[in-house]
Amino acid sequence: MADDKKLVEAITSMEEDFAQWYTDVVKKAELCDYSSVKGCMIIKPAGYALWEQIQQQLDAKFKETGVENVYMPMFIPESLLEKEKDHVEGFAPEVAWVTHGGLEPLQERLCVRPTSETLFCDFYKNEVQSYRDLPKVYNQWCSVVRWEKTTRPFLRSREFLWQEGHTVHATAEDAEARTIQMLNVYADFARDVLAIPVVKGQKTEKEKFAGAESTYTIEALMHDGKALQSGTSHNFGDGFAKAFDIQYTDKDNTLKYCYQTSWGVSTRIIGAVIMVHGDDSGLKLPPKVAPTQIMVIPIQQKKEGVLDKAYALRERLLKSGFRVKVDDTDKSPGWKFNECEMRGVPFRIEIGPKDIENNKCVFVRRDTREKTEVALDDVEAKAAELLETIQKDMYEAAKAHLESHIYSAVTWDEFCDTINNKPGFVKAMWCGEQACEDRIKEELTATSRCMPFEQEQLSDTCVCCGKPAKKMVYWGRAY
Repeated sequence: MADDKKLVEAITSMEEDFAQWYTDVVKKAELCDYSSVKGCMIIKPAGYALWEQIQQQLDAKFKETGVENVYMPMFIPESLLEKEKDHVEGFAPEVAWVTHGGLEPLQERLCVRPTSETLFCDFYKNEVQSYRDLPKVYNQWCSVVRWEKTTRPFLRSREFLWQEGHTVHATAEDAEARTIQMLNVYADFARDVLAIPVVKGQKTEKEKFAGAESTYTIEALMHDGKALQSGTSHNFGDGFAKAFDIQYTDKDNTLKYCYQTSWGVSTRIIGAVIMVHGDDSGLKLPPKVAPTQIMVIPIQQKKEGVLDKAYALRERLLKSGFRVKVDDTDKSPGWKFNECEMRGVPFRIEIGPKDIENNKCVFVRRDTREKTEVALDDVEAKAAELLETIQKDMYEAAKAHLESHIYSAVTWDEFCDTINNKPGFVKAMWCGEQACEDRIKEELTATSRCMPFEQEQLSDTCVCCGKPAKKMVYWGRAY
């Protein structure tokens, strides 16, 4: 039995060292591994299966809003990147450059895309001629490269997978509506599929995307009280259109500049799932996104009929649309239970000779470890009920954690004390000046997470400088 516990014992307690706990879970659950390419990760089958679930379900939600998928080149000529001044300045420190093709030096350097605004702009300037061509609502699933100095699996790596939507519209109102629409798609997906509650709001001028007119974000709170930016949507106004000369002939036969947006979610969202829901036994995956929703574990599987019954259960559940596997390895039941928990399978079904004799099996939840005896005839119906319950309960638990870790501060001393001693989001008023943001970051290593859409008037003065306040802001330490 001692061997059965080795999986769990290999995980550092999250209370002891949260960063090490995270690394242990990622490694032991076999989500990814380090590669010989410094700063880049190998996404293993378990991790990629999770990304596939995110990708497939999010892609379907995109398409419900009229989005079409395309694919752009991974290389961007230097002259193209430099067309939008703020954009290139924002990404310059992270750009990886290609200088040779084979043995020959290139006439012009190519950057490996850190994002694809400039490529889409170059495409749209020829694609869009008339008001009849608008809007264009495109998205691509791809990888990007950003030369990060400090990396951590899923949260920050030099190459990562994501989707980036890029749309072009006739009016500023249409662009703003699409920007907010996609932010809401992300927030709904986080809530309904990932069981993660988020705070929605606008980024400050300092924190907005390079080249954007405005950036909106969904901010999630991890178990350790740090924030994770989990999805962003940007309104570019007509800035990129003017830089790239993207114009269309309107109904009145006049030339007008277009308005653009972009929006993205990356594999960093996997990190959010791990850190919001996981515990000291490993992953805890919400049923809607779990690659395996149910694991059937035969007990005393060498006894006649046990494996056959386990396979029969799997086939019944597969036909009912569940994602299910049988653990028919020769490992001990205890090891299988621990491994099932480590990998975050929402619930397991235990079935052995006595269960078969009594025409029943046992359901064991991953989130609460609650055991329930279920008649074999009722397995499909009870499985559907339980998965729905687990999904709901996991969201409610995460929501309770978020709400219990949101604080308010009115004075500077109160703000400092809260940031330093109460991990979570701190609501405080702000004058709108970057100098106050810079001071907070320098002295407290905290940043503005967002100006929430639901504003509150906590006081009349800025928590930092005492000048008249303009906005209530969520502040916090973040990944």
